[in-house]
Amino acid sequence: MAEYRINKGVGRQVEFKGLRAQYLFIFAGGLLGVFILFVALYMAGVPALACTLITLPLGTGMVWYTFRLNDRYGAHGLMKKAAARYHPRRIIHRRSLRRLLRHHCQTSNLQHACKAPSKP
Repeated sequence: MAEYRINKGVGRQVEFKGLRAQYLFIFAGGLLGVFILFVALYMAGVPALACTLITLPLGTGMVWYTFRLNDRYGAHGLMKKAAARYHPRRIIHRRSLRRLLRHHCQTSNLQHACKAPSKP
């Protein structure tokens, strides 16, 4: 009878050296950006030592900041934080209560319930 290996990583999030989910893309994009900056500076005629002294702290800071974001917000927290900007802070309703009730009574099927009780 044949034996089959079960892949136990199906459905898990991608992880590399502790970085999870979207932080991998931030990390890779940041390092690529620093590398492109180094190449652009070098092609512009800036000495190699100056290019290194400019890009090394930028790369180190980018790596540190990515790991800091990963520790602070977790796998999905950064997306939740970005989505929270689109939620309203408060709901503002400027119609008076009388107008709201009148509109409700005109559109509902409960016409008799909206009428004020008659005085005897």
